[in-house]
Amino acid sequence: MASTTASLDIPRSPDHVWQLIGGFGSLPDWLPYIPKSELGEGGRVRRLTNADGGVIVERLVEFNEAERHYGYAIEQAPFPVTGYLSTLTVHAVPGSPDTSRVEWSGAFTPVGVSDAEAEDLFHGIYADGLAALLKTVQA
Repeated sequence: MASTTASLDIPRSPDHVWQLIGGFGSLPDWLPYIPKSELGEGGRVRRLTNADGGVIVERLVEFNEAERHYGYAIEQAPFPVTGYLSTLTVHAVPGSPDTSRVEWSGAFTPVGVSDAEAEDLFHGIYADGLAALLKTVQA
């Protein structure tokens, strides 16, 4: 199984950042390449549409409001992986109450590509997503 993690410090409190990104249907609020998210099954499944019209279906597998994180699995996507599990977490930064460390990580089994290629793909998605989050909170 391959895995990758990206993290970025955001100049806002953890509660502020979690309020923005903690909803399972909130990706369009901060991630420009996902303009549409439709929730189903009582909010446990999200059907995402990317800027090119591609569809990604993800299932919420863990949610912890107090610890500010959620985990999800991909059920349908145009990615060369199976068994994809990811976690999005907002951490407090000790000694910096107005700063958050946002971490986006995933583990998956590559299909038809090397571990390194799959890791590079998702690391890029996570890093670009966190950069978009930073831009959103600074707007």
